[in-house]
Parts: sequence; C-alpha cells; structure tokens
Amino acid sequence: MATVLVGCQRHEAESYEEVRPVQSIVAGRSAGSVGARYSGEVVARYESRLGFRTSGKIAARLVEVGSAVKRGQPLMRLSPEQEALRVVAAGADVDAAKSRVAQARIDLQRTEQLLARQFASRAELDQQKLALDQAEAQLRSANAQRDTSANQHGYTVLTADRDGVVTAIAAEAGQVVAAGQSVVTVAADGEREVAISIPESRLDELRQARSLQVAAWAHPGRTWAGVLRELAPGTDSVTRTYSARISIRDPDPQLLRLGMTASVLVSDVEGTSAIRLPLTAIVDRDGQRQVWVVDPKTSQVALRKVTLGSPQDDNVLVVAGLNGGETIVTAGVHMLQPGQRVKLPAAAAAAPASSGVAK
Repeated sequence: MATVLVGCQRHEAESYEEVRPVQSIVAGRSAGSVGARYSGEVVARYESRLGFRTSGKIAARLVEVGSAVKRGQPLMRLSPEQEALRVVAAGADVDAAKSRVAQARIDLQRTEQLLARQFASRAELDQQKLALDQAEAQLRSANAQRDTSANQHGYTVLTADRDGVVTAIAAEAGQVVAAGQSVVTVAADGEREVAISIPESRLDELRQARSLQVAAWAHPGRTWAGVLRELAPGTDSVTRTYSARISIRDPDPQLLRLGMTASVLVSDVEGTSAIRLPLTAIVDRDGQRQVWVVDPKTSQVALRKVTLGSPQDDNVLVVAGLNGGETIVTAGVHMLQPGQRVKLPAAAAAAPASSGVAK
C-alpha cells in the first residue's frame, strides 16, 4: 500500500507544469516610423519687428493688420516738431562756425601783412594759423551735427524694409515710444515654413528623416515637400519641447496663407523596414536586448536577441532580430523562464494561425 501511494505522488508531481498567462502581440512589419505626424502653423521665413530709430510721440498710423506693404512704404509717423527744431539749431551752429572761419582767415591775412612789415612776430602768425585750423574743425563738426539732425528728422517716418504683410501692430497714435521699440511686425513675402514642436525622444527621428511631407488642414489631399531648416538647441521652458522650422519647397502663396494649420509627416526614418513593439516587451539581460517569442505549436517561450532603433513614445522600433509575424510577450516578461509554457488571450492565440507565422 505504501509503495502504491508513493508512486502516485511521484507521478502527480512529474505531470504538473505551471502555465503562466501573459499578454502578447503579433509583430507586424512597417517602413520606418510611418505615421509620425506633428501639427504646426504656417509662418514666414523672414519676419521683421520694426521700430523707430528715434524717440517721440506717434502722430499717425498708416497701415492695418493684414495690410500688404511694399519696400519703402511708410507705416507710422512721429510728430516732427522736436526734430525740426533740432535741424534749425544745427543749421544755426553751421552758420556761426562759417563766420568764425571767415574771421580767422581775415585775421591770418592781417598778421601776414604785419609780419612782412616787421610789425608782428612769427609767434603771432602761428597763433592765427592755429585759430584758423580750430575754426575749420568746428565747422566740420557743425556740418556733421546738422546731417545727424537731418537724419533724425527722417527717422520720424517708419518705412517697410521689404515687401510683405503686416502681422502685428504694437503701438497706436498718441503713444510715446522709445528708440528701437518694436511697433510693427512685417512678414516677408516668398518663403514659407511650418513651425512645430518636437519632444526630446523624437529628435534623432527628425534629423534622420529622408523625406518630410507638409499638409494643410484647409487643403485635404494636397501635400508639399519639406526640409528641416532649423532645430532649436534648447527646450521651451513651459512645454519642454524643441522648436523646429520645416521649409516648404515651392509654396503656393494663394493656398498656404500665414497662420494656417499644417502638419508635418515624417516617414521612413530608419531607412529600412522595422517592427514596432511596446517598451514592456523588451528584456535587458547581460547588456543585451531580448524579447520572448512564443512557439505557436507548443506555446513555449524562448529568448531572442534583437537590435533596437529609435524609441517612439511607449514603443520602440526593432530593426533586426525578428522576421515579422512572431508572437511576442508584452506583459509578464520578467516572470518567464526559457521553455516555459504560457497561456495567451483568445484573440492573440488565434492571430498567429490566421496570419501565417514564420518559423
């Protein structure tokens, strides 16, 4: 009786095998990271924030937001009275300096005549020459001051530095502004870009992208080729994202207007086909990245070494190590052992058989 009982217990112990339930996914192959899309806004390549080169009170505003302007067109005008008075004062200084030069020349001629008759000394002649040089220098200074005042009077009119459209006005008539204060913003005609924000996990993806496509929300089905022109070296203090500028090749100004909502599609990042897996599926053992692959016939798991590409949010690209179609464990990976049987969800278990898993 004891022998029979011992044999039964040994048979039950040998026949028991733990089957662990896990979450899984069937690895599917895609070209790079197709579908990476960033929303942004259509902006001008060049945008000027214009201001007066002198201080004063704004007398007139000559444009509105959205006005198309040409190079040299007046935008705002300051009250000219103050600068006009400075021009008059500078002109008077020039006249006074001319009188001093004329008087110094007459004194020099008289001194030369007296020296010829021995009624003046050589020292007096040198002193008169020095006085004439000083008067001429003062005249040059007065002329320069007059030209400066004339320029300042011209600075009371703010003009456009290029053809474009007014996008913002920061001052109104009657307001006193300082020299250099930005009062009008003009977006230049011509090149158009899309301003987007990039999370830090996607920087390499954007730099390595072989092609960029720009689409406008207002024109579905229409795309333009884009090129990465600028990528900020630091993040925004609020959003913690990197600002990027995507230049649009051959933009149509009638279709792509400033401020339109646009999106940038990044495709074929890795340059080869890749498999996208959740980060939870990756096992790091002995410095190697591995995944648990489920045998569809025996439901046993085995580790397989993989080569990873760039991370994308909660996923990562697998560029080598998988053929596509394998069933990969995505949850419970740290509780498994090689050769252990697992239990898959009903939907996941049926997927390999219908998709034709490569052995």
